[in-house]
Amino acid sequence: MDAFTFAPSTETRVLIVDDELHTRKLLATMLGEGGVRCKTAACAEEALSILNEAPLDAMLVDLQMPRMSGMELLMKLRPLYPSLAFLMVTGVDDIQVGIEAMKNGADDYLVKPLQLEVVIASLERALKKKRLEQEVENYRRHLEKMVEERTEQLKSALLHVERSYEDTLEALGAAIDLRDGETAGHSKRVTVYSTKIAKELGATEQELKMIARGAWLHDIGKLATPDAILLKPGALNQEEWRVMKQHAEIGYDLVKRIPFLAEAAEIIWAHHERWDGSGYPRGLRGNDIPLGARIFAVADTVDAMTSDRPYRSALSFEEAQEQIRAGAGRGYDSQVANAFLAHATEKWKALRHSIDQSSATP
Repeated sequence: MDAFTFAPSTETRVLIVDDELHTRKLLATMLGEGGVRCKTAACAEEALSILNEAPLDAMLVDLQMPRMSGMELLMKLRPLYPSLAFLMVTGVDDIQVGIEAMKNGADDYLVKPLQLEVVIASLERALKKKRLEQEVENYRRHLEKMVEERTEQLKSALLHVERSYEDTLEALGAAIDLRDGETAGHSKRVTVYSTKIAKELGATEQELKMIARGAWLHDIGKLATPDAILLKPGALNQEEWRVMKQHAEIGYDLVKRIPFLAEAAEIIWAHHERWDGSGYPRGLRGNDIPLGARIFAVADTVDAMTSDRPYRSALSFEEAQEQIRAGAGRGYDSQVANAFLAHATEKWKALRHSIDQSSATP
């Protein structure tokens, strides 16, 4: 049935609720003449029983009834049956009563004596209103479902994009390691170590992502460092060392304009700063150093000590822990150092082994 031509019919289920028998019969007869079949109830309790047995489209309810009034029945039913058309009927022509009934959810207010045309017209309006409300509700639910589906699709797309970002960063970190001559997997290890320490410190998911990205790309500025300096086998002279130290700021400049890496860029700029102010390039001290960079400083030291170098063999994690413990409050933030030391050396060894195994897998 079209919503704009909808009218009461023999398919419409109507219940008349009135404690006066002759009124119930009169209304039933009037609606019958209008082509509507209906049921009747002598009280609110009987109406509730009928409603529980079968669904209804509309109710015509007398205001004044013993035990439970029509207003009380309306207030009880409206939250439970929002699609039910409810017409309040009374012998009192009081506008305030009508206003109260409408505020409580009645669809119309009819005053006795009732006329067939008025009742049919009121019932038709109420049924049309409910039909339209139902169509709006169905559309709203459809729209919510569509929005939910689109949201899931967007989330999936964003996850795919983010995964692509992470894959790109991982490949770039590996390329930086190869050019710098570091042991294979350095960027991956310092990233994993940094995030593990950050978790111990209670970092949020967003903070963990930022720290991981900064760790992956910490040495990206070395891509601009001349090979003669970067790969020089011996000690650097003063001028060469000045050029080498520029890689932190160069890396920052390369990354800072990329929106999803803007926060990570701060770690790249400050990853050689030290708690006591002895680091570079700005000589930052204490909490002026971004937390991610303070975390990275510990992770980087641990990986450097526990990895083989051309001039020495790898030290043990026990020795690395002693180094971090000795440098806490000087080269390293004590809080970060304690977060690293909170894990036993066996756990760090197992983590290192796991990273190396995953890096070796094709």
